[in-house]
Amino acid sequence: MKVQDIMSHIEALCPLAYAEDFDNVGLLVGDSQQEVSGVLISLDTLENVVDEAIEKKCNMIVSFHPIIFSGLKKITGKTYVERVVLKAIKHDIAIYAMHTALDNSWTGVSDRICDELGLTNKSILIPQKGTIKKLVTFVPKTAAERLRNALFAVGAGSIGNYENCSFNIEGLGSFQGNEASNPTIGQKGETHFEEEIRIGITFAKHLEGKIIKTLHATHPYEEVAYEITTLENMNQHIGMGMVGEFKKPITEMHFMTLLKTKMNVPVVRHSALSGKMIQKVAVLGGSGSFAISAAKRAGADAYVTADLKYHDFYQAEGQIILADIGHYESEQYTKNLLFEYLTKKIPNFAIILSAENTNPIKYS
Repeated sequence: MKVQDIMSHIEALCPLAYAEDFDNVGLLVGDSQQEVSGVLISLDTLENVVDEAIEKKCNMIVSFHPIIFSGLKKITGKTYVERVVLKAIKHDIAIYAMHTALDNSWTGVSDRICDELGLTNKSILIPQKGTIKKLVTFVPKTAAERLRNALFAVGAGSIGNYENCSFNIEGLGSFQGNEASNPTIGQKGETHFEEEIRIGITFAKHLEGKIIKTLHATHPYEEVAYEITTLENMNQHIGMGMVGEFKKPITEMHFMTLLKTKMNVPVVRHSALSGKMIQKVAVLGGSGSFAISAAKRAGADAYVTADLKYHDFYQAEGQIILADIGHYESEQYTKNLLFEYLTKKIPNFAIILSAENTNPIKYS
């Protein structure tokens, strides 16, 4: 098992193509071709986590948060970031992070919060734009089925709960090859007319490389005619935050008690209570003030997130309960999510859940 193999499994869960532009995700330290002795799963990569990896003979750390977020001009050990990088390099420990790629995953951070709170009927709070692409190509009728099936096999044509979706139009194509051409059908220097199928098929953005490679490998023509466009259609399964529902409405005080119990928090910072019942709840792990308006538009009775500032709470305006449970607390189950996923994918391999609590905020 190599570092790259572990990366491939993780990126099947949360493709890095869906990480936010500001983020720094992927392999941050190490060699992708290095053999892996064990993987330590953590929320953050701090010095004590690297020490834990050394102690438990893990030479790869899979961390939700990236330890390197902005550029490093020096690595002298003066900051906690530099010390982590130096120690990891010294002990040949690879560090990988996926952060907002997992935030935007359908089965990612927000989904886990919904599960912990018992929310059902889940949907994405802020769908990410530009994640759906469309391929249009032209192929001889006799080769259309083979090409369609090859594209389906690498993930094209999947829309929501449906697979193998395409649209096909019959027509007459024409082409004339020059002296340097080597046409599969027809003769160079002569205009040839061929009965063709125009195939239209959508695919997820992160599959574009596979789609183009499969198209060229399967299409019979020497020169493949195709178009790829980015669609504005809303993607129902990729984006920030989630909205879910309790099976039955609960009181505000019951909701607060549930938050403390299920999310293991000593206190919840929240906007004014109004006596209304809570059923529809929006959630977003980590800093989520940017999504308050989206939660209100979604008709949520409450919004659970972290890092809300003083003036953010005014945005509740009596329409919604804003509940700040803390940054670490909102993401605490993320490492469990990754651990459970990887142990299922690689059952006979050393995948270890970090025992370190990396929350920098303490309560007295």
